[in-house]
Amino acid sequence: MKTEVSPATSLERLRELTPARVALGVTGVSLPTRALLEFTLDHARARDAVHAVFDAEGVLRGLADLGLEAIRVSSQAPTRKDYLARPDLGRKLDADSQARLADRDGVKSPLAIVIGDGLSPIAVNAHAVALLRTLLPYLAADGIDIGPAVVATGARVALGDEIGDVLGARMTVMLIGERPGLSAADSLGVYLTFAPAVGTTDEKRNCVSNIHGAGLNYEDAAAKIGWLIREGLARELTGVGLKDESGVRMGHVIAANSS
Repeated sequence: MKTEVSPATSLERLRELTPARVALGVTGVSLPTRALLEFTLDHARARDAVHAVFDAEGVLRGLADLGLEAIRVSSQAPTRKDYLARPDLGRKLDADSQARLADRDGVKSPLAIVIGDGLSPIAVNAHAVALLRTLLPYLAADGIDIGPAVVATGARVALGDEIGDVLGARMTVMLIGERPGLSAADSLGVYLTFAPAVGTTDEKRNCVSNIHGAGLNYEDAAAKIGWLIREGLARELTGVGLKDESGVRMGHVIAANSS
């Protein structure tokens, strides 16, 4: 026999499965006071995230604790106001940073890790070092050498292309704060680009996104990213030609292509 489920019960179940704003109810022709106040609070959190201070020094200390050498650089956006008003400036290194990277000598490493503030510095402050701590064992297991990490202020995703190009890296892995939403103000994204160069377009990247407390956890994210790095270097590509077949599904790791 079929058991009828009332629409109200179905909506309650849906609300348990998603942080999205569904079934908020009405009071007259308006939202209930509680729903309105929650919306206002989440909107304020998103705005605060965009304007938050990037703790670059804290990130540098965290990288040192992981045994990674780190270099601090800046984009051509001198202030947060400039960064938000002129996205193009966030895609280019300032002259001092470009010279600092260009002056580095030594063997070129296949992988450059870039950490940029992006549109949510609080996401980077909270999650970048912790995610790298989980990712590094995957890279070590695959024998992938890492060059110096780069911590970039005023960064857009494309800034990693110039950084990787100047460092002579085969691939860049950029950890950056994603645009805050009303469900998550501290979401971290990771962008992988093989053969980084100025002018690289987005279809040549892979992205692992929604990394935060209520989203993708560090272990699952690291497994996906580690697989994409290994396969991207082996196949010499990233982007639309590299599909995620890591075997990470539904909150745990499984053996890919095990049959």
